[in-house]
Amino acid sequence: MPDTTPSAFSDQALEFLERRGAGELAERMGIEIVELSAERAVGTMPVEGNRQPVGILHGGAHVVLAESLGSMAASVHAGPDRIAMGIELNASHSRAAASGIVTGTCTAIHLGRTLTTHEIVMTDEQGRRLSTVRITNILRDA
Repeated sequence: MPDTTPSAFSDQALEFLERRGAGELAERMGIEIVELSAERAVGTMPVEGNRQPVGILHGGAHVVLAESLGSMAASVHAGPDRIAMGIELNASHSRAAASGIVTGTCTAIHLGRTLTTHEIVMTDEQGRRLSTVRITNILRDA
């Protein structure tokens, strides 16, 4: 579980992280969650260890960070008796990163009773946009 500070995590987010955590894939990729609520989530991931053979961050790694943030935010919105499942995701990559840490900032576009949509913007350490991802989750009873 990440080092959580009360101001960066809603009560529902702390409950979610305690109950489910970020998941095995997120841990394997070095993803750290630094802020989490239904409306906004922020996470970081190292480029090192997540590169494709040509030496830049793998596009799939962008998507793993984005989907992790969007699904966790949707899960916080869903509450403890419901689950969020991704039903649509798209990504546009606009710049490559070969080193350092990337940051994903997830913002809610729609928080409904049965669907959520979040936009995740990936940036490098200089604040330059690397990719833009949108995810829609369906909310179901657990």
